[in-house]
Amino acid sequence: MNFAPPRGMRDFYPDEMRVRNKIFSAWSESARRFGFQQYDAPVVETEELLTRKAGEEIVQQIYNFEDKSGRRLALRPEMTPSLARMVISKQRELVYPLKWTAIAQCFRYERMSKGRKREHFQWNMDIIGDENVMAEVEVLGAAITALEMMGLTADDYKVRVGSRALLAEIFDGMGLNTAHFMPVCMVLDKMGKITRDQMTEMLVSEGLNSSEILTVFELMAISSVDDAAAKVAADSKNIADLRDLFSMLADSGLADYLKFDISIIRGLSYYTGIVFEAFDTQNQFRAIFGGGRYDNLLSSLGGEKMPCVGLGFGDVVVRELLAARNKLKDTEAVDGFIIGYWSDNERSFATQIAAAIRQQGQRVDLALKAEKAKKLFSRGNKVRAAYAIYIGPDEVANGAFSVKNMQTRDSVDVTIDDIRNNKVIL
Repeated sequence: MNFAPPRGMRDFYPDEMRVRNKIFSAWSESARRFGFQQYDAPVVETEELLTRKAGEEIVQQIYNFEDKSGRRLALRPEMTPSLARMVISKQRELVYPLKWTAIAQCFRYERMSKGRKREHFQWNMDIIGDENVMAEVEVLGAAITALEMMGLTADDYKVRVGSRALLAEIFDGMGLNTAHFMPVCMVLDKMGKITRDQMTEMLVSEGLNSSEILTVFELMAISSVDDAAAKVAADSKNIADLRDLFSMLADSGLADYLKFDISIIRGLSYYTGIVFEAFDTQNQFRAIFGGGRYDNLLSSLGGEKMPCVGLGFGDVVVRELLAARNKLKDTEAVDGFIIGYWSDNERSFATQIAAAIRQQGQRVDLALKAEKAKKLFSRGNKVRAAYAIYIGPDEVANGAFSVKNMQTRDSVDVTIDDIRNNKVIL
């Protein structure tokens, strides 16, 4: 029998759980600071919901099945369809704007590569019901703050910001045939990944002539909001929104994390405005997170049209980045107490000590049976306990015991009353 998990899935042993908890804690705390409310939904959704959002081809990438009643279901590949379903079902009852967040386990049957598995956890943040660019500012601010909590800085990654709406506006202003818009977007998405000659071949295959191809490369050379502004009308709302975004994130002290990138487009049919993706500065990994404005999703699923901004942030890539940047040392830190005893005669006293320490909010690993001191201390090192207490007959008789620092090997003698009265620092 093969005891490995299914291909593309993961087990989380205690060491890995500590890393996962570090990531989840940063996500949850950042969402709380930015005023997002938690929600959740079933991990199983109807296949129809998923295909209506993304087309029939997604059925080839999800774990879909038929239940015993003949219903077509699927494990969710992402959280946004579930979010849309929940909002539509109570669209006229909810108070807007919504600021919702979830940490969802998602499944997608696809080819695995670096940073991509068939199962992952994804942090979602969405703001629904406000067309102001402050929605993008809040979502991005929360994502950057979470990465700061994990120990990453602007030297480790950048958030590349573009705009689907601005790209269309520039495309039109430069006199390019709108029929070529999607092929050009596909080429833009390859910038930095393939050569100029390969991009030219792609454009030629899509029917662009030499003059149009030169214009496309001129478009690709845009490297700042000011460069983009020169290609559109002076009163362009898309430019104004981008300027506001960069300005307000600068007000939050986050300007160093941002970079304008005309090539950031994400999904062609899904996103409608500002879009963004975060990448490590050494280009070692896939996108850390991505998102943007998607104003047409609710109406495409049968609801009323509402402005929406969202972000998806998976746990796989950021875990690899944290390891590469040596940011996981705190997950290996020692913590709490381990308490053991010589025989059942000392068990009651050891249990009272454990209860007193737990009342102080500390973690205690209390031995389940009597054991020798050497075995207790050895086990304490393996479970990374910060302190150890061993109770023998003398400790019971005296009503006092030693608290041993497992790192320095120093000890201090205390009583239960010392602990209960906060006379010792635990």
